[in-house]
Amino acid sequence: MRWTDTYEIVEALLEAHPDVDPAQVRFTDLRDWVMALPGFDDDPARCGERILEAIQMTWIDEK
Repeated sequence: MRWTDTYEIVEALLEAHPDVDPAQVRFTDLRDWVMALPGFDDDPARCGERILEAIQMTWIDEK
């Protein structure tokens, strides 16, 4: 899984953090949670605010 695999990341976050309100997650926590997901294998330096925002917005939509 890479930073651009938004839907895969969101599915994994929904499973790993079912009780979390994604609108309240700080980007620093979101970045750490994504990097800790099983199967995630991408360079942390490739992550930026736009990527995290896209993940968060998709997570909000899916929740």
